[in-house]
Amino acid sequence: VQLQASGGGLVQAGASIRLSCVLSGRISNDFAMSWWRQPPGKEREFVAAISQSGRSTYYLNSVKGRFIISRDDARDTMNLHMNSLKPEDTAVYYCAATKISADSVDVVYLAEREYMHWGQGTLVTVSS
Repeated sequence: VQLQASGGGLVQAGASIRLSCVLSGRISNDFAMSWWRQPPGKEREFVAAISQSGRSTYYLNSVKGRFIISRDDARDTMNLHMNSLKPEDTAVYYCAATKISADSVDVVYLAEREYMHWGQGTLVTVSS
């Protein structure tokens, strides 16, 4: 399984940007997925997660109402729509995936240790 994140860049505060993560090597709808970020000089933190079914999502409090996580299994892609960006959103953003069992299709996974597969990261810089 390989994950490829893209879409990062330099934007001004208040702008929007969309990150994408393409999963290859397996069928994406076998996986629950998530986004994480690592701000400069800080530890990696959870941002948002989506269940295999797409029916369940969960967000970091500071991004709730501004970021939207979605998935398009026909394209083996997960997206993160980031709106009203703030300088404190500046970070390297990583996507992650974990294979789930058939009875966990609506479960979101929030712990870093639960994810077996990680993308390489894409940098988002928000200027003030």
